[in-house]
Amino acid sequence: MSRRALVTGASGAFGTALRTALRERGWSVAGLDLRPDPSDGEVLECDVTDDAAVPGAVAGAVERLGGLDALVNNAGIGGPASAGRPPDERVRRMLDVNLLGAWRVTAAAIDHLVDSRGRVVMVASRMSFLGLPLGAAYGVSKRGLVAYADALRAEYGTHVAVTCVHPAFVRTPIHDPTRDAGLRLEGFSREEPLERVVATIVRACEAARPPRDMAITRGGAFQIAVARHLPRFVDRTVARRLAGRIRAGDLDDAALAEGLRARHRRASGAQDSGQNADS
Repeated sequence: MSRRALVTGASGAFGTALRTALRERGWSVAGLDLRPDPSDGEVLECDVTDDAAVPGAVAGAVERLGGLDALVNNAGIGGPASAGRPPDERVRRMLDVNLLGAWRVTAAAIDHLVDSRGRVVMVASRMSFLGLPLGAAYGVSKRGLVAYADALRAEYGTHVAVTCVHPAFVRTPIHDPTRDAGLRLEGFSREEPLERVVATIVRACEAARPPRDMAITRGGAFQIAVARHLPRFVDRTVARRLAGRIRAGDLDDAALAEGLRARHRRASGAQDSGQNADS
């Protein structure tokens, strides 16, 4: 009997590529998506922020599959947000999709996964442990997702494996809102190819003993280790890179970064004045 997987965010760049890769390895696959392609009979329409809709959609997908061996919580949205501004509708939506959406779908699927001794794979992010400026909502949602994975593992780990996969920057439409705001992740996070991310998620679905956390590259694994054991070093590194980008004018077109630019320039001016006084 083929293994059975349910993928959320199934019609996006990650979801489509992941479903293809799983099918090619003999999996039976179903998907959930807010706006599925009408010609794609593998994907059911479902808004993961809708408390009433999620249980029925998950039940329908599991019925199609005849059971469930793996759930991949892939649905997610991105966008810029300042930690110093009140949360707006975009921030609330990001938390609802990225964190609570995964919680809703997992809760609807968990009994099936207990029966099959299956697994949950969370598509988290390098930003779940690496705080980046003006990425507050996305980072909070992904760090919260990892915390939810820890809680799920504590309660269900005797029967269900839980793995978090941590991609870095992958060039997909999820970053369009950030670019539209005059911001970009290049310079803070190395780009990783979509194919390697998908291959890592597939390994998480198939591993005999699924790891707790999985990076995409050796460099990513090193970053995770440094962030966990040397967080102050990571903070200083991010601060230096941010200061360099501000000096280079990389954030000049971003209205959201206006206050950030002003604070850094005032701090730089004060530092220069202090150095002149000492001399």
